[in-house]
Amino acid sequence: MEIPIQTQKLLKLSRTVVPRLTDSKHKGQYGRIGVVGGSLEYTGAPYFAAISSLKVGADLAHVFCRKEAAVVIKSYSPELIVHPNLDDENAIEIIAPWLERLHVIIIGPGLGRDPEIQKTVIELIKVCLQIEKPMVIDADGLAILNDHLDLIEGQRNIILTPNAIEFRRLFGSVASPASESDKFCKERMASLGEGVIVLEKGARDRIHIPNTSEIYVMPAGGSGRRCGGQGDLLCGVLSVFFHWSLEANQANPGFLAAFAASYFLKHCNAAAFQKHGRGMLATDMIGEIPSVFARIFESAEGQC
Repeated sequence: MEIPIQTQKLLKLSRTVVPRLTDSKHKGQYGRIGVVGGSLEYTGAPYFAAISSLKVGADLAHVFCRKEAAVVIKSYSPELIVHPNLDDENAIEIIAPWLERLHVIIIGPGLGRDPEIQKTVIELIKVCLQIEKPMVIDADGLAILNDHLDLIEGQRNIILTPNAIEFRRLFGSVASPASESDKFCKERMASLGEGVIVLEKGARDRIHIPNTSEIYVMPAGGSGRRCGGQGDLLCGVLSVFFHWSLEANQANPGFLAAFAASYFLKHCNAAAFQKHGRGMLATDMIGEIPSVFARIFESAEGQC
């Protein structure tokens, strides 16, 4: 059941969870984000996820990656705390204590498909579940869930961010007739329970509520420019809004965070495209984050 989203109502609610900057806070209280990902081929994805979380307002961003990716990721920005331990034999022992200190963990950007790394990440997901750490799972993290969806069934405070292809791999079967495919999708989605939100990325993002089969359709936005890295930026922004929504004791923190992040990134895309056109890159969108954020979430009335 597709439902048009109540944009203005949710924008107003989103603004209430954005914390005021005051002298009474100390470093880390506005958000400590972890990113599990980064391999030889994919160093940009974890950087985009981590740096966007900082640009939106998180205080600290940690990246847990393979050794071969660490120096490269660190060279992109001195702001990131990079841990080159994902491929260590005792990776779980090293990384787990850090996870307890963070507010939200992003699983997947630039992770790659190495079977040994996937086994390690499965164990890290189990650690996050055990300590009730909110997670955003994207990209190669979703590839792990293709065969291990039971890992998150019935769990709480998890947001999945598949694109169209990743969504079909997780919830649909293109070989089946439409009716059978729809049934399979609903059954597989329902198995997630009420604590998981699915933000399906597309020209019009869709927010799925698995336990009710409701699908909230976001307004169109952005541009026709589909450069790489935008999904990683979304993860970073989403993780911060997720933390803020949880801190504000929102009734549906995952849903509100998904709305705010989706809406915001479309506007960042549009702002960057207006300046750069066909040559726009994800790095151009990063530059638009502060001004677009201030316009949407911090101006007197909130300009949309």
